[in-house]
Amino acid sequence: MTQELVLEIMKNSIWTTALIVGPILIIGLMAGLSVGVFQAITQIQEMTLTFIPKIILIVLALAIFLPWMINKMLDFTRQIFEMISAIQ
Repeated sequence: MTQELVLEIMKNSIWTTALIVGPILIIGLMAGLSVGVFQAITQIQEMTLTFIPKIILIVLALAIFLPWMINKMLDFTRQIFEMISAIQ
């Protein structure tokens, strides 16, 4: 196993992780930002108001993106197994 192969595996794993969690994090960020703007405009400073919309939107995003996320993880796993079989 060469150093270049290890670096390529690390690069691919970081890229795959960022690609998988990206949509969920962006939706959570947008929900938090919109609730924060709403709280600033209306001057409602209720702490539980920030959590409920985020939880609902993240669960909806997971329901929408989960099949795609699983396919990406399976592709990455297949790629790793192919690399392992090519080494031996």
